[in-house]
Amino acid sequence: MMSKKNKIDFKRQDSKLYTGKVERFDLIKVPPLNYLMIDGDGGPVGESYPPAIAALYGLSYGLKFFSKIELEKDYVVGPLEGLWWADDMATFVTREKSAWKWTMMIRQPDWLHGEHLDQVLETSIAKNGDKSDAPTDEATLRSVRLETFDEGDCVQVLHVGSYDDEGPILAQMHNEYIPQNKMKMIGKHHEIYLNDPRKVTPDKLKTILRQPVHLQ
Repeated sequence: MMSKKNKIDFKRQDSKLYTGKVERFDLIKVPPLNYLMIDGDGGPVGESYPPAIAALYGLSYGLKFFSKIELEKDYVVGPLEGLWWADDMATFVTREKSAWKWTMMIRQPDWLHGEHLDQVLETSIAKNGDKSDAPTDEATLRSVRLETFDEGDCVQVLHVGSYDDEGPILAQMHNEYIPQNKMKMIGKHHEIYLNDPRKVTPDKLKTILRQPVHLQ
């Protein structure tokens, strides 16, 4: 069985994808990666958001234990990530969360496939159904999918502070850095949450803000 020393940690293995500096924009190329994903709308304050996050984490840990026991391959569950978009992207600068749509996701190792998720899903549904205060439900669990996501060229920056204080750095990224460097925004705004908002104060939250771009 894989030792702790050999346990894969995405944040260490692919450090450029999960690091940055405040107010420094980095151009990186993101390879195709495996993710568990679930979609929703209404921003993080919507009713569908908490059960979606619970389903993502439940299945992510289920896959981790399945991989460790059945495949003898162990890894650290990756951080929560989110793709965010809206009909008017300016709502991210103005923080009009009710207008936002999202895909929340957690990275998975490339050796896990759909048949593995199918096995873990049925086990998770059975366990979830036995709880009177279950944090999610069968329909939400079945809405989670395993998908390869290919972003390619991206601009990213590290934001430290409250999520609601992201507006100015996003405005600088979207309206200044990207056009001034002859790039065009494509795809969806991407956030990677490097720490847990339940465990640190808002001023210490660390978030990678990423925007896919086309190099002109």
